[in-house]
Amino acid sequence: MTGGFSTPKKDKAVKVSHGEIVKTGQILIRGVDVYKAGVNVKGLGTLYALCQGKVCFSKKKTSHGKLRTFVNITPLKEKASK
Repeated sequence: MTGGFSTPKKDKAVKVSHGEIVKTGQILIRGVDVYKAGVNVKGLGTLYALCQGKVCFSKKKTSHGKLRTFVNITPLKEKASK
């Protein structure tokens, strides 16, 4: 931070988009409070995947009438072993 000016961090953002395939433990969103953890997602400031699957976003109304965006992971179907 040259000259006493602070610069905003660039790593706070949505890391994946709707329909992408993610691995277990992959970071989905970092430092954005607008998105909340849904199914197969965990974390508060940093949301990460609990299983391998496809990312999907859904909007739901809370009991107070606020509209929230949730990040969900739909698990991939495992191949049948022979």
